[in-house]
Amino acid sequence: MTDLSFFHTPGSVAVIGASDNPDKIGGRPIEYMTTLGYRGALYPVNPSRPMIQGLPAFGSVDSLPEVPEVAVVAVPGQAAVDAVETCARLGVRGCVVMSSGFGETPDPDGRRCQEEMLRAARRTGMRIVGPNTQGLASFGSGAVLGFSTMFTELPPADGPVAVVSQSGAMCSVPYGVLRRRGVGVRYAHATGNDADVSAAELAAAVVADPAVRLLVLYLEDIRHPAAVEELADVATSRGVPVVALAGGRSAGGRRAAASHTGALANETRVVDAFFERLGIWRARHSADLTAAVDLYLQGAAQPRSPAAGEQGLAIVSNSGAICVLAADAAADHDLDLATFTTHSRERLGAALPAFAATANPVDVTAALMTDSSLFGKVLPVIGADPGVDACVVGIPVAGRGYDVATIAADVRAFAQDSGVPVAVAIAQPDVGAVFRDAGLAVFDDEGAAVAALAQVRRHGEIAAAAPGRGRLSTRRPGASVHTLDEADSLAALAALGLATVAATRCADADAAVAAFDALGGVPVVVKGCTAAITHKSDLGLVRLGLTDAEEVARAARDVVDIMARNGVAEGAVLVAPMVRGALEVMVGAHLDPSFGPVVVLGAGGTGVEAVPDVRVLLPPFTAADARAAVASLRMAPLLGPVRGDAAADVDAWVDMAVRLGREMVRPGSRIASVDANPVMLHRGVGAGAVAVDALVLVDGGAEL
Repeated sequence: MTDLSFFHTPGSVAVIGASDNPDKIGGRPIEYMTTLGYRGALYPVNPSRPMIQGLPAFGSVDSLPEVPEVAVVAVPGQAAVDAVETCARLGVRGCVVMSSGFGETPDPDGRRCQEEMLRAARRTGMRIVGPNTQGLASFGSGAVLGFSTMFTELPPADGPVAVVSQSGAMCSVPYGVLRRRGVGVRYAHATGNDADVSAAELAAAVVADPAVRLLVLYLEDIRHPAAVEELADVATSRGVPVVALAGGRSAGGRRAAASHTGALANETRVVDAFFERLGIWRARHSADLTAAVDLYLQGAAQPRSPAAGEQGLAIVSNSGAICVLAADAAADHDLDLATFTTHSRERLGAALPAFAATANPVDVTAALMTDSSLFGKVLPVIGADPGVDACVVGIPVAGRGYDVATIAADVRAFAQDSGVPVAVAIAQPDVGAVFRDAGLAVFDDEGAAVAALAQVRRHGEIAAAAPGRGRLSTRRPGASVHTLDEADSLAALAALGLATVAATRCADADAAVAAFDALGGVPVVVKGCTAAITHKSDLGLVRLGLTDAEEVARAARDVVDIMARNGVAEGAVLVAPMVRGALEVMVGAHLDPSFGPVVVLGAGGTGVEAVPDVRVLLPPFTAADARAAVASLRMAPLLGPVRGDAAADVDAWVDMAVRLGREMVRPGSRIASVDANPVMLHRGVGAGAVAVDALVLVDGGAEL
């Protein structure tokens, strides 16, 4: 990664294709920079006009009095390519190519032109933003190298938030939301095709700015995870939270292998795991990008101190209904309510009317209308309680008859003095404006307030856990893979130290009976053993609980016949003891085209794809990371002691996941994909976990 700060504070800018009309793409950058305080040299380039927007115009870049540091390209097609080549030849440091019709289209000529630009730039080290970019806007310096209409609709103001997006629209939308809310935006960058400078690379340069305290990021794809890792490193070093929205399934994510794991570790889950690993909060919708901005700017995403002990949310309102609804919302977001100390409840009782509720939630009642000092009496008590680490203040009704200014001042004093993050829920816009003007985080209702607090708290937790996890492996899928049959797959897992069922490959029914006898007549499973069929149960190739030789022989003949009817002439039969009395879980791994090694664990059995309950881990990871993933599963309550049964041996399951993770990043490993499903997880300390079905794909030839 190179230093990109020259895009933010260029000493000189040329606009190639400059227009005298400020409503044209080539006119907007000039109008913005002449009105928003840009102090460098500005050179309009247009051979048809001597003057443009009051500035002398030049016929070509070659005729400029100096080589500009940055050039904005607003001419189409081949003219854009020619302009980029000229800039590279002259020694321009960077080009912002706003022109469209290049790599974003299926037109081969457009793609060829984009490649020509890149080749020209690489010869001299010049960097390109775009093409097909809305442009870059640095409001701290006034260097607005773009054409967004949003800057005319909502005038810019420098501030602590940066917006970086591959999409022009998803740069303008968050900018507009923030400016309507009165939040200053220091950068609003849209990178377009990311042919050279990526959104992540530019975002890393933005986050390095000491004036930036929050980054809002939109990525349409993650072609280069290492650039996002670099961004996260810079953000972590500066303590800047990153809230990101990314696309769901990419073409790479849909290229699932023949295994379950490829489907379970889809692009959405892998990106979730990637962002969490880096301490980045993944937004689900465009509104989520800015929903909690005010809380972030209050520092609410800072991780809690472990010495603080058990803490939770406090709720205060002048409405009993809001107290109830806020408590329900807290439960929805897995936020515990704080338990006040006896001393705090006594102090609250002394401050409130006798009929008010002093437990959490605190209902100060409609008495607030006649005594606007009630919040000022109650909130300091709550702020001093050691069990409180966040607070929702709900005021559904205020206005005439209420001293709103006093109430807002009291809430602001509480937020400042206690250091407790405060989210204020106010439905009346005019009342909410008073609280916003006081610097408070205001939401339309208690649900939104609680959701935002839950977000920043969880974000603080993942950010605290992110440092030290290391970079992702560079292993990627090979050009070809070979599928092992189940017997060889189980052997491959056993070689890695995973416990597997004692299965025997048998050529025919007689051999299957011999294997059954050798097991001592215990109930067995008979399965077809072939690499050609991966979903065996769908074709009736799995027979369970067989207890005598005749059943085993008949089952063996049946599965051989079924395989033959499905074109498998060389299929064998697998005989293994039944494993009972355990939970069915799964563990798997595969190589993602973008992110490399991926490990999946979760609930197992035949319904694993229909109703998935899985978590994705990106190695390298620790046993603690795997345990945390297990604890987050919906099935997690089943893993503890249940009706007299001992807790499941989660450590054995975790060990399987860790061993797979190590193998997937090991230099020289040929394992491309693993499915162990089901893994029979036994109850009791040291009881273990056993893989009873496995499918392994390896890179390259047939032998592992």
